[in-house]
Amino acid sequence: MSTLRERPTLGLQATLVSGRRRWLVYGLGAVLLLAGTQQFASLPTDDLTSSGTWAIALAWSVPILMAGLGGLFSERSGVVNIGLEGMLILGTWFGAFGTLVGGPWFGMLLAAVAGAVGGLVMAVAAVGFNVDHIIAGVAINLMAPGLTRFLSTLHFSDRGGSITQSPTISGVSNFTVPILAGGTVFGWESPDVLGAIERDGLFFISDLAGILRGFMFQMSWLTLIAYLALPISVFVLWKTSFGLRLRSCGEHPHAADSLGVNVYKYKYYGVVISGFLAGAGGGFLAIQLSGLYKEGQTQGKGYIGLATMIFGNWNPVGTARGALLFGFTETLRLRDENAAHGLLLLVVLVIALLLLWRILKRKGYTGTLQLAIVAIAVGFWYMNSTSVPNQLPAITPHIAVLVVLLFATSRLRPPAADGLPFRKGET
Repeated sequence: MSTLRERPTLGLQATLVSGRRRWLVYGLGAVLLLAGTQQFASLPTDDLTSSGTWAIALAWSVPILMAGLGGLFSERSGVVNIGLEGMLILGTWFGAFGTLVGGPWFGMLLAAVAGAVGGLVMAVAAVGFNVDHIIAGVAINLMAPGLTRFLSTLHFSDRGGSITQSPTISGVSNFTVPILAGGTVFGWESPDVLGAIERDGLFFISDLAGILRGFMFQMSWLTLIAYLALPISVFVLWKTSFGLRLRSCGEHPHAADSLGVNVYKYKYYGVVISGFLAGAGGGFLAIQLSGLYKEGQTQGKGYIGLATMIFGNWNPVGTARGALLFGFTETLRLRDENAAHGLLLLVVLVIALLLLWRILKRKGYTGTLQLAIVAIAVGFWYMNSTSVPNQLPAITPHIAVLVVLLFATSRLRPPAADGLPFRKGET
């Protein structure tokens, strides 16, 4: 047998087909939790479910989503890409420079290509020379800030910027879905159905309308393109022969090699695609979110992208859910202190539901006792405070990832050969 043939992917089908209703129920349950938290919070807030919050959250989730999808392609090919942070940094600088030279669309293209070049450098080290993946990734992360600082001295200082910051740049235009979220169509003022329902203040119904409107209101065209990468990634990885070969290199490279797959080539593909996506995420951060390149603006989003990939169990849809979680909490930190304080009550409610689930499933008492102690401590904090540190929303998703790692380890399944060196002819 000279080629690798397609086999059923039951796990993915369960997630995308039979699991669709299950995730719909989970989504409605999450909206109900947010609505309940907002209703009973000791400090008044409506930002947990407002369309403004979720519109911003969707935008802030894009760099994390692109980094997470980049990590997914790399790890599915068997290479751990710690260098995503450095590739994001390259994307931010080249995105800003490209926008100054040729506009935001050219800037996004240049950012993605710069990230891909970073991925190629890492692939040469990790795949070509079998350098430890972690060491190669850390080297990219150390190289990128130094390179961008040097380039800034050459190209930004004489354009009104500095060695740490570019001149101000402008992104692409936004759009609003007519009728559902308002906006204008050829000068015609469209109705705003979801906005009207949101303003009615109906429990759960208005909250759901607000969240849905946030996904349709003042959305950047770049945001739309970034989220189109999600179904494209699903299709490429699980519905094409290319994706099958790529995944086989991360699961059992020696078996793939015996069936005629060029393992080295597909590992290169995985890491270069990873860098391309991460670079695009960095370009979006500089061009659309910040309006300039600024040294240190990624703030660890490459590592956060890896966390969302783990949170999503190494599949694109789960990665997107994790990216939205991080984007949402980042938005609360920027918008409303009362909403950030309400996160404490939300944490208590989530832990209470998790405790109930563990008791009903008879999962044991060790973890249950620990969760109960955490719930009591967070509840005490909530009842005896009127504000929270600004860092709480930022670390909340990290805590969520830790909870997943602690209590859902048996369901997490990374590629079997992820991070392992491959040498042709060895077993």
